Amino acid sequence: GFGIKKNPTQTTKPQETLSHPDVHRYSVETVQWYPHDTGMFTSSSFDKTLKIWDTNTLQPADVFHFEGTVYSHHMSPIATKHCLVAVGTKSPQVQLCDLKSGSSCHILQGHRQEVLAVSWSTRHEYVLATASADNRVKIWDVRRASGCLTTLDQHNGEKSKASSEAANTAHDGRVNGLCYTNDGLYLLTIGTDDRMRLWNSSTGENTLVNYGKVCNESRKGLKFAVSCGCSPEFAFVPYGCTIAVYTIFTGELITTLRGHYNSVNCCVLQPNFQELYSGSKDCNILAWIPALRESVPDDISEESLPRQHLNQAYEDAWSSSDDDG
Repeated sequence: GFGIKKNPTQTTKPQETLSHPDVHRYSVETVQWYPHDTGMFTSSSFDKTLKIWDTNTLQPADVFHFEGTVYSHHMSPIATKHCLVAVGTKSPQVQLCDLKSGSSCHILQGHRQEVLAVSWSTRHEYVLATASADNRVKIWDVRRASGCLTTLDQHNGEKSKASSEAANTAHDGRVNGLCYTNDGLYLLTIGTDDRMRLWNSSTGENTLVNYGKVCNESRKGLKFAVSCGCSPEFAFVPYGCTIAVYTIFTGELITTLRGHYNSVNCCVLQPNFQELYSGSKDCNILAWIPALRESVPDDISEESLPRQHLNQAYEDAWSSSDDDG
């Protein structure tokens, strides 16, 4: 477990800024390293392209073109048998691009409106989750001809609670954020109905954890993050000019991280250092670093300590003050 403090001394200068003819022409929505090494990274943009970059030359090794705006793309963090990039665009069809063949090789059909977020499972390399402006979240096995395994239903099949319009919807608004827990057993979704939901990823069941109002007015995809190896586990969610920190399985709002001066668009966790990075319309990237507790002296057995000493992620550890920065 850990707390987080904004590190006011950390103003990182970019090592390289791409400014040659190959850069994107409009807003860049997603950037991701190739999961297996840093020799390659990917970016996608409102200019309707996905670009595969060679890190050493800073030249595009490949460019995929789409008919509409690209909202989101994702490569599987665990895949060993495929090199597919899932891409969500203004089209209702989910696009799969194969880095090995260099072709846009496959289409997943089922959504009715634009696809705002895509995320590969962190447990099964062929399983993909997609979120759409049609209020729906679909889970796919990309090896299957029919593709779709399930469409998540916020009412867990209780027809009486859903109008025919709302049947098999995950949210009562556009679904624009998706994130699997690190073990892949659960999926978090966020919608413009100001709700966040936690789903059992194998059964598709809505766990009904209540996070309260999770304000979300984004017209685009919203990128949020989950902790890795904490007890309890946390979700870090852009919330206006702040980042809201929730306990994933109880829905408690633990704290709000303040430091940005305009809307926060995205946050990502670096699990090796347990650092959180957030990007905002204020043109800043902030690094939030762990505020770890003092370790227990060797001569005291952990069993004899009160419970809160064992759980390092208690509320007073969470802070965004600069007092000791």
